[in-house]
Amino acid sequence: MPLTVAIQMDHVSTIHIAGDTTFALALEAQHRGHKLYHYTPDRLSQVGNKVFARIESLEVKDEAGAHHRLGEPVRTDLSEMDVVLLRQDPPFDMNYITTTHILERIHPKTLVVNDPVWVRNSPEKIFVTEFPELMPETLITKDPQEVAAFRRQYGDIILKPLYGNGGAGVFHLAEADRNLSSLLEMFGQLFREAFIVQRYLKEVRGGDKRIILIDGEPTGAVNRVPAEHDSRSNMHVGGRAEPSQLTDREREICARIGPSLKERGFILVGIDVIGDYLTEINVTSPTGIREIKRFGGADSAALFWDAVEAKRSA
Repeated sequence: MPLTVAIQMDHVSTIHIAGDTTFALALEAQHRGHKLYHYTPDRLSQVGNKVFARIESLEVKDEAGAHHRLGEPVRTDLSEMDVVLLRQDPPFDMNYITTTHILERIHPKTLVVNDPVWVRNSPEKIFVTEFPELMPETLITKDPQEVAAFRRQYGDIILKPLYGNGGAGVFHLAEADRNLSSLLEMFGQLFREAFIVQRYLKEVRGGDKRIILIDGEPTGAVNRVPAEHDSRSNMHVGGRAEPSQLTDREREICARIGPSLKERGFILVGIDVIGDYLTEINVTSPTGIREIKRFGGADSAALFWDAVEAKRSA
């Protein structure tokens, strides 16, 4: 049966549809006859124990520059929706966390995807530390002495914000680089939280693989190769997407984390793998499904809605 689906996202007018996973999910939902609505996080409200948003009906078309049409905003009790997609991009800050507290009030009567409780309790660069045997050596701290000791032990390191996204603020520091102290001072001024430090994986020059999992099962992968003069592979900062197949090691990683993803109600997850190491588990608004399909891989959007529809009918 058709579902009513509200999408909490950055404004649809701002997205780049060629690589936008939320747009792909909306296209597939519309194709299946589901009724779509759109709202941005600032339109979310809680009154007592009820959750409201000023939502607009949404129609999408796979045509750059003419990819959406919105209706007039209507104040709506979100408990009247069948599904809410929690899909705004990070930063994973207190504003983001607040939306999870609010949406928790309507879940699971209204199915919120991904589960807002576990989105809140599974920060992407911390959740991954539950699987230390799959990760490169990692340090989470604000203590400069700890960072210096970590670099002495492992040489080249990656330093990045704990709650950053999209490659912003990611630095590769060679063992002899003299900028570490200054960089830590700057991070200390910019961020109240700890930083994350990891052993640099030289395999990143060959790519940082994004693997999509639906309901705990891998559905496809795309390799993201960094530009020549950048150590970041994120596509919107110059990384190049390439088709890719899963290796035995990557299937092992997926099998290891899959049960935990299912237990936490994570229907759509994107993990990052460099060489043989898991580096992140992305549960907020993971991307990659359009690239996978474009390269001839699985239609992860269709598999996503198969999973959602099964949960709604259970």
